[in-house]
Amino acid sequence: MSPGPLDSGGAGGARTDKKVHKHKAAGRVTGADDAYRAGFACFVGRPNAGKSTLTNAIVGQKIAITSNKPQTTRHVIRGVLHRDNAQLVLVDTPGLHRPRTLLGERLNDLVRETWSEVDVIGVCFPADEPVGAGDRFISTEIAALKATVIAVVTKVDLVDPATLTERLLAVSKLYDFADIVPVSAVSGHQVETLVDVITKHLPESPPLYPDDVLTEEPEQVLIGELIREAALEGVRDELPHSIAVLVEEMFVEGGLTKIYANMYVERDSQKSIVIGTRGARLKDVGIRARAEVEALLGRKVYLDLHVRVAKEWQRDPKQLRRLGF
Repeated sequence: MSPGPLDSGGAGGARTDKKVHKHKAAGRVTGADDAYRAGFACFVGRPNAGKSTLTNAIVGQKIAITSNKPQTTRHVIRGVLHRDNAQLVLVDTPGLHRPRTLLGERLNDLVRETWSEVDVIGVCFPADEPVGAGDRFISTEIAALKATVIAVVTKVDLVDPATLTERLLAVSKLYDFADIVPVSAVSGHQVETLVDVITKHLPESPPLYPDDVLTEEPEQVLIGELIREAALEGVRDELPHSIAVLVEEMFVEGGLTKIYANMYVERDSQKSIVIGTRGARLKDVGIRARAEVEALLGRKVYLDLHVRVAKEWQRDPKQLRRLGF
């Protein structure tokens, strides 16, 4: 186990603009030979362990939705980080959890399929929560994999040094990790160190993607995820798992990109929550989502949102397929 990344000091600090991470990541791989390295890595962990936020911080722009609600990621989103002598392709997965629906089972299958195809797996452990049964379950699941496995202790800006030391010790006892790296995606603490650690474990390989590619996820899927993120803010705890977004139509007309999307919920009562009193919540969702989509596309957007009921869609194979699962 490499001692270097275990530095626990300086976890605080002001929020760092994500573009700074992207700029810094343009440098050479430190501590590596001159061979060009390229490969796939993913962050896994229980829901809400900070995986998507960390992916966004490393790549330098928003490619995976983030929320304080667990299980918000439903699509495997690849972000590509380019360096002078390395290319890191990050795969974002849903959180592994005990499934209660057909959707949950399919998300878990997606996680395991991803694990079997990557070169490096970073298991995320939130520093502000003690190591629990879910963490131990994931550690046993990865034991038979051929990938290099490292531990990533996230959200270190939320705890004091003594608590962080306690978490690092607990994590080290779970599995024989190749490295353990404490990070904060919010403050930027050790994000670059984490990238160095991952890239040193990648195989020697030519670049896998052109140098102008940041993600291979279709635009309409990314837009749907951004709309769903906006819809998740401020709703009841049970609602996030019942929201799905499908971009039905998207085209450019003049200097405006027009997007027509439907948000699907499972019950009429949930539809009322999403719409809000006299449509106030839906209007707010539209405003926030449009701003995110315009930032993604770099142009003005007209966004038309409707809320529809698809009863028990999480348990219906036909409806799951239609919604992209």
